[in-house]
Amino acid sequence: MNSLLVSPATTWNRIEHEDMKVKDWIEPSYGVCSDDFDVVITGVPLSRSSISASAASEYPDYFRKSWNYFTTYSIDENVDFRALRVADLGDVKLHGTNILQCHENIEQAMTDVLKGCPNSFYVQIGGDHSITAPIVRAFAKHSGKRIGIVQFDTHLDLRATDSDGPTNGTPIRQLLDAGVVRGEDIYNIGLHGFYNAPSLIRAADHYGVNRITLKDFRRQGAAMVIKDVMQQLAEKVDLVYVTVDMDVLDIAYAPGVPASTPGGMRTDELFDLLHEVGKYEIVRGMDFVCLDPHRDTSELQTVKAGAYAFLTMMVSRFVHLK
Repeated sequence: MNSLLVSPATTWNRIEHEDMKVKDWIEPSYGVCSDDFDVVITGVPLSRSSISASAASEYPDYFRKSWNYFTTYSIDENVDFRALRVADLGDVKLHGTNILQCHENIEQAMTDVLKGCPNSFYVQIGGDHSITAPIVRAFAKHSGKRIGIVQFDTHLDLRATDSDGPTNGTPIRQLLDAGVVRGEDIYNIGLHGFYNAPSLIRAADHYGVNRITLKDFRRQGAAMVIKDVMQQLAEKVDLVYVTVDMDVLDIAYAPGVPASTPGGMRTDELFDLLHEVGKYEIVRGMDFVCLDPHRDTSELQTVKAGAYAFLTMMVSRFVHLK
């Protein structure tokens, strides 16, 4: 489809039988995009811009390998979602050392995907959290629309760009400083503990970023929180982008993240939130970031949690929007 995408590292032969695995469902589609695809996946294997030492660049490959663990049937919804057409467009080509060039490549690749698959739902598999900034820039420039962000994260990611550069600690600040998004259109859900310095809280107050702590979320529940957030966003923005930093999860559930912390979400809480988010048509794209398979357990519990989160979103969209 464009020169900035390389073929997914998968072989594929669709096997249509009663018990279909996810690996036999998602279609490798390098070079070809179509309005027939309900969902398109792009791998963004960048982690050199991570503040913490990270091999999150390896996650797109591990994400694909994890498809063998899952079927296309959801017992929770009692539905087989194989009719949803999902294409894997491959990975963005990245420069070996130049972070800014990597971000330019990501933005251009995302722009090409938006042009080639104008009616799809877009899923990006990182990579560290720095990838969110060029992806959202592409959405904004291509659509010309006002964009809201729902961020599941332990951190605000509002570090100053003049001192910290284009790292995984600055993507939201980059977008705000460039006027790509407005602080009032950002909702960060899952903040907790002792991981955001006072200067970052001042920055959030300055920009008007909406903050829903993990404690507040647990008081209200997933359905109520997401309903309220989406109602507010629907009154202000044209489309919503969701970014899932896997460090929002407690270290007990997600040891395979560079900035793992105690006191975070349980996996079922994240799954419940994504199930609710998937119900809203205004949500057009999302990413999963900051998952380092090399830090994970031998059972790959974090890798599997990331794939499960993706599938939860797919099932929700299939049930509620098809």
